[in-house]
Amino acid sequence: MKPAFAGATALLVSLSCSAPPPLPMLGQIPAFALTAQTGQPFQSESLDGKIWVADFIYSTCTGPCPRMSSLMRQVQAAVSTYGDAVKLVSFTVDPERDTAVILAQYAERYHAQDGRWFFLTGERETLHRLKREAFKLGDVDGSLNHSTRLVLIDRRGRIRGYYGTTDESPVVQIVRGIKQLRKEAS
Repeated sequence: MKPAFAGATALLVSLSCSAPPPLPMLGQIPAFALTAQTGQPFQSESLDGKIWVADFIYSTCTGPCPRMSSLMRQVQAAVSTYGDAVKLVSFTVDPERDTAVILAQYAERYHAQDGRWFFLTGERETLHRLKREAFKLGDVDGSLNHSTRLVLIDRRGRIRGYYGTTDESPVVQIVRGIKQLRKEAS
């Protein structure tokens, strides 16, 4: 084998084995206090030191929400061996209807694991502000239509990725991002 060809081959092999670039830092999630599907207060501090995936849904949605929740269920299954390190959080965009009791029923429908996947409700303005300002997810038309993106958040509460429900293999992409964040120093 010629030295130039061997050198080029070695370079290509080393590049293909290198670590992927770090995920971008796209914003910081501020502290929040809401109510979980259990009826108990939920403080964002309970997510400190955890990697988490968030979405915005509502229980009576017949559009994208069932797909979003199915994707979240698949993420939950994919990270089941990670113990307490990864959480899922679904925020309602319809808090007037989505009480803790309704969200508990919705959680049951999607086999949400207690302590891993939280469904949160609260004051409409608080939820709207979180969605719009913290998560940077706008309303589609001012109604209950909402973003269909899932959001990956790191251990420090920083947004590290957005994943659309129509993206190719969103669960694979999210789990890949989670694995990458697990390797990062906290």
